[in-house]
Amino acid sequence: MIESRCGLLCSSCEYRVSTGCKGCVEIDNPFWGVCPVKACCEGRSLPHCGMCGDFPCEQLKGFSYDPQRGDGGARIVQCEKWREET
Repeated sequence: MIESRCGLLCSSCEYRVSTGCKGCVEIDNPFWGVCPVKACCEGRSLPHCGMCGDFPCEQLKGFSYDPQRGDGGARIVQCEKWREET
């Protein structure tokens, strides 16, 4: 099951319950504000970044390896798994 556009596993997000978030795939306006990765995927009519011909793009890499909010590339690996499952 695809949980996000960027590969983040929303089911393990600490804010999901407290904010009532259903994950970016299911909502129009994320509680965290504008997300360029979400906007890019939706603008290209893609379920997640792993389905993009530019995957992994610089935007996704920057997001995934961000020193404050990144996950060391785990999102990219997850998008690869989702791509293989389809």
